[in-house]
Amino acid sequence: QALAWSPLQRGLLVSGGGTADRCLRFWNTLSGQLLHEIDTGSQISNVAWSKHSHELVSTHGYDAKEVNCVIVVVWDYPSLQPIARLTGHASRVLYMAMSPDGESIVTGAADETLRFWRVF
Repeated sequence: QALAWSPLQRGLLVSGGGTADRCLRFWNTLSGQLLHEIDTGSQISNVAWSKHSHELVSTHGYDAKEVNCVIVVVWDYPSLQPIARLTGHASRVLYMAMSPDGESIVTGAADETLRFWRVF
């Protein structure tokens, strides 16, 4: 469902699964090896790496427990510990784009709103 290359580590790719999968997986594309995997508990709609630190952000759609539990999560890598969980949309997050300076993201949701987040 979602893919992003690390700008700081050559060959590192993160993939995010959809409603049935819900996992972030981290791949060494030079060797083809799966490095890490974590079940986020919800559909992953987008992922993006920080341009300046070993952190990434994921946006989420439908939750396995609550249909309207829609969040943005900032993760530390490689510990895969959540640094922040942000809420604000009333419906699932569909789109995400990073600002040119790499410090903020904008998300668009099915509730027809845009939200701006300073995440890095």
